[in-house]
Amino acid sequence: MPPVVEVAEVYKSFKNVHAVRGVSFSIEKGRSTALLGPNGAGKTTLVEMIEGIQTPDRGRIRILGKEWKHHADELHRAIGLSLQETRFIDKLTVYETVRLFASFYGLDKGRVGEVLDLVQLSAKQNAYTVNLSGGQRQRLALGLSLINRPQVLLLDEPTTGLDPNARREIWSILLDLKAHSRTSLVLTTHYMEEAEKLCDYIMIMDQGRVLTEGSLDALLAVDEEARVIDFSISDGRAGSFQDRPDVMNDAPFDIRWHPQTGRGRFAVTELETQMPQFFHFLEKKGLRLKDMECRHKTLDDLFTAMTGRRLNE
Repeated sequence: MPPVVEVAEVYKSFKNVHAVRGVSFSIEKGRSTALLGPNGAGKTTLVEMIEGIQTPDRGRIRILGKEWKHHADELHRAIGLSLQETRFIDKLTVYETVRLFASFYGLDKGRVGEVLDLVQLSAKQNAYTVNLSGGQRQRLALGLSLINRPQVLLLDEPTTGLDPNARREIWSILLDLKAHSRTSLVLTTHYMEEAEKLCDYIMIMDQGRVLTEGSLDALLAVDEEARVIDFSISDGRAGSFQDRPDVMNDAPFDIRWHPQTGRGRFAVTELETQMPQFFHFLEKKGLRLKDMECRHKTLDDLFTAMTGRRLNE
């Protein structure tokens, strides 16, 4: 079966900004794919080209085997999309808004009720959109993107700015959709947990390029025995570590050190032999361990190893 989305050697620049640099990938039917990366990585520009909003400078994009140039009307009916911010008509109710969008596709009132149930807004159907909370507005935007039962659903940062409860509500809707349909999902996010929770396949982007891609298990399988140590220390002296940024320079491990906070991070593969070396180093330096956490690697750790900074920096 051919992929539902094909991106081949795509480039896009805005004046001197190279937003997307030679990206290629394909998405199979029914797969949920995350484009994970920090702000400015090129995720939104890439998705806007897939949506047909932007045109690549070079390269080719096909949706369901078709290109936007020759099949725009057909593709508009086959995809659903939700942008980072959606503006509604303030004095339309939730029901009227969904009914309006259903009319664009020739759908009846029955579909309106289904969508309201799906995004858990039936109780708010008579409320004006201007009176919705941020989470409710985002659920309404998600409902509108699903109104036409799309084969490909494109969501650009769907939970940015939402509180944790509202974010989990969006996740619950998408997980239910994933369990009960064959819709192919393309999700851009800079939330590591969101990518892990919702997607089968993850592409990590930075500076317009794809750094790595694969299933979550495959991405974290490299050095799978490694553990990450997060710690904070104090030295019992006046001043702060900002006065001594090199305090970790001769540590026995490659420590990512933040003198502003007195916190650090490093990876080990043999806890039994390597941790005593770390404790001996602290004792030699006269440093006191305040707290420490040992955990498995995450996507954030993988991104940090590749770029030298965290996803949310």
